[in-house]
Amino acid sequence: MARGETNTTDAHSSTVEMSPVQKYQVLRRRLGRRFAVVTVSVAVGDATVAIRKPRSADELISPEDFEHDERLPYWAELWPSSQVLANYLPPPPGRLLELGCGVGLVSAVALAAGWNVMATDYYADALLFTELNALAIARRAPKTRLVDWRSVPDLGTFDAVVGADVLYERPYSALIAGALARTLAPKGQGIIVDPGRVHAPGFVRACESEGLVVAAEKEGKMTIYRVSRSSH
Repeated sequence: MARGETNTTDAHSSTVEMSPVQKYQVLRRRLGRRFAVVTVSVAVGDATVAIRKPRSADELISPEDFEHDERLPYWAELWPSSQVLANYLPPPPGRLLELGCGVGLVSAVALAAGWNVMATDYYADALLFTELNALAIARRAPKTRLVDWRSVPDLGTFDAVVGADVLYERPYSALIAGALARTLAPKGQGIIVDPGRVHAPGFVRACESEGLVVAAEKEGKMTIYRVSRSSH
């Protein structure tokens, strides 16, 4: 599979004619054969949603992947930042892009709210769990793409571009700012939620260098960055 070009939803050609429930059941069995899957309850607004995820990210660490490009399976955790972001999504309709979807909480909630969602991640397995959770919560799957932030493909433009805890390494501030500049529609809004990573302060400067405007607000220990192309 070519990174940045694979659509996992399209790849499941055998499930195209199935109902959402049937697709969910097939995918859950498939993932259950490869992972110890657990269910976590998450409060979103006045509702509670159930998220399926691998039992432990530590169990998925691959020395070969780490040696290749220092990859660690952060996608398999349900990060607090994603729970905050799921409660701070802008109102639909429109196209929404999630950068680093992980197990898919935010993309699933956005789909259920009425957004047309493209979920992206560096790991194919993250996209599969995102599809699983979206089918359970929204009764439909998002479009999915493998994306390397170092070389973001042409995804089009979006009314909302969101990400949770994506600034955890030094280079990522510039890479996420670049991705926002590339994908944010003229009147679109970016929302990045960060738990206080040491490299996060560089994100504002990186956005400004891309001609973007950033407003930051605090929600407990989290910082919510709202990004736009204009202050007007």
